[in-house]
Amino acid sequence: MVQGVYVLSVAPEAGKSLVVLGLADALHRRTGRLGFYRPIVNGRDPADDPLLRMLKRLYKMESFRCKGGMTLADARAALSVGREDEVVSRALEEYGRIAEECDVVVVDGSDLRGQDGGWEFDLNAQLANNLGLPVLAVIGAQGLNPRENTQAVSDALRQLAAARCTVLSVVVNRAQPAGIDTVRGALRTATGKLPSYVIPEVAEISAPTVADVAMSLSLERLSGSAELDRDVGSVQVAAMTVENFLRVLEPGNLVIVPGDRTDIVMACMASALSPELPTTSGVILTDGLVPASYVLPLVAHAPFPVFAETTDTYTTAQRVSHVRSEIHTGESRRLAAALGVWARSIDETELLERLALPRPATMTPLRFLNDLVERARQQKKHIVLAEGTDGRVLRAAEILRRRDVCRVTLLGNPSAVRELADAEGIDVGGITVIDPAHSPLRDRFAMEYQRLRAHKGVILERAREVMLDGAYFGTMMVHLGEADGMVSGAAHTTANTIRPALEFMKSQHGNGLVSSVFFMLFPDRVLVYGDCAVVPDPTDRQLADIALASAMTAAQFGVEPRVAMLSYSTGVSGAGTAVDKVKRATDMVAAARPDLAVDGPIQYDAAVDAAIASSKLPSSAVAGRATVFVFPDLNTGNNTYKAVEQSSGAVAVGPILQGLRKPINDLSRGSTIEDIINTVAITAVQAQGES
Repeated sequence: MVQGVYVLSVAPEAGKSLVVLGLADALHRRTGRLGFYRPIVNGRDPADDPLLRMLKRLYKMESFRCKGGMTLADARAALSVGREDEVVSRALEEYGRIAEECDVVVVDGSDLRGQDGGWEFDLNAQLANNLGLPVLAVIGAQGLNPRENTQAVSDALRQLAAARCTVLSVVVNRAQPAGIDTVRGALRTATGKLPSYVIPEVAEISAPTVADVAMSLSLERLSGSAELDRDVGSVQVAAMTVENFLRVLEPGNLVIVPGDRTDIVMACMASALSPELPTTSGVILTDGLVPASYVLPLVAHAPFPVFAETTDTYTTAQRVSHVRSEIHTGESRRLAAALGVWARSIDETELLERLALPRPATMTPLRFLNDLVERARQQKKHIVLAEGTDGRVLRAAEILRRRDVCRVTLLGNPSAVRELADAEGIDVGGITVIDPAHSPLRDRFAMEYQRLRAHKGVILERAREVMLDGAYFGTMMVHLGEADGMVSGAAHTTANTIRPALEFMKSQHGNGLVSSVFFMLFPDRVLVYGDCAVVPDPTDRQLADIALASAMTAAQFGVEPRVAMLSYSTGVSGAGTAVDKVKRATDMVAAARPDLAVDGPIQYDAAVDAAIASSKLPSSAVAGRATVFVFPDLNTGNNTYKAVEQSSGAVAVGPILQGLRKPINDLSRGSTIEDIINTVAITAVQAQGES
């Protein structure tokens, strides 16, 4: 039987979308096919609902698994003429069609934004009962003190009981952080054994972004930065002299000013370029006025967006004050903050153990990556990113902090990091930035490096120079326990990332071999390819070590290792020095790990296809079912992983280094922000294994 949950707001402005997102994310990681249904939508077109669009994109859901029902206006019209059964019957019919295609369905009640919130609540309660679904009740705590919160929960439970709803859990959202422990205690008293949780108000979620303001007011960007995903800390109307304006200006202010106040515009520019002064999130020029023509070329280089608006300053400020922050707009930074506070506030195991959830039959790329982030979050490690002045790295670090995945340290000149962050609208608050050139750690690191490399003639002065390099400094942080892992390579070669570790961080098993794997994420499974990045032409002993290390890496990340030692022949069908090398390596692996499923020499088609395996190697426990593929040399491995990635649409995650005593990982110079986030999460999980 399909399991479903009905998410129901008890009052307006409860922040239900955050709860819907967190619940959908938790269910997607823990079960099979996820469905989503909004029986009542607030807009005019159910198919174009923004929350539906966001969830389809995030969780790769087809339209038949993620649907909207009727509009709130249509539902109200039907009920006003006594056609209540029509509304319920339609919801049952549409839910049934979605349930046929899914293992679990999240049903999202209406937002209670209509004129009669009580009417909407009653309708949602009736729909939940008719669908036979337990209710996850969301109660907004914005503006309430702990006593008022407790009363709101008690009232909500009475309402739900009167409506004969089965309550799965109660979530109090948007509570003031200062009194959150008091709210939690009062909530437990009010709900008894019913699972209940409190989510604090988070400015990174509740504050609108510049993009929200621009969209809501239909603003025209005149000049400056095109990056609009910037938090609006507050609104500053500039109706004063420059010196008084700069005195009250705060970081993230959205400045609203008449377009002919060139002095204020230039003050915003100067402030953004000064390390000591704050940077605005944007400037709105009002009254249909723009700066003089000789000023516009300067404004073009503003590290914040500048908009032109025809209305007056007062009207513009009033309109901006009514702009809402909406999770469903889908900005990655806001989503990261939402999933981060959900993870910190909700005991997912306790919440979901009351549901009969089927386990997923397949491992999709999205589920693998989501699981990866969740595993990293369970035991937070400290990861240093050596390239703190790369915009992609900065953006990834911000998202990692907001999602609460791990503790991040950036290496780089703090002024340069801040300047880049301001220019791209990145919030680096709460992220440590270390400048190797001026860090008090530099002398200690140099002495350790000189000691370890004395046999190579390294003197202390040279060691101090070496520690200016981010990869060396970051690797030494890991070596001496100042960090748990390091990631580099977004702007440097693989050799630059690996060289420091090879010089002074001994391999895990003392054999000196460092190799790598790629996780190849196919639509229905995850395979492991090794080595495709490090060892050019491994010996039989090295090939065996690569296979053993790759099997361990696979198991660490939830892939059951069945190792195929690849060659151009299968079994005894071929001969030659290359085949003999693979055969010897296979025997070494089998001797070292009798418990490990391994076979070779074997061709790729026999390793991956059950039908071919049945004719080529019918008695093998690996053939046709392999999950770990060990290539005979770097030329074969590197070309194969790239060919598979480009021709099949598989997602390649890596290279992930293995064999080091502590985790150091490399990025491609073409890495996306998501690639960096995934590699940091993998590094954090590897570091957990080193604890």
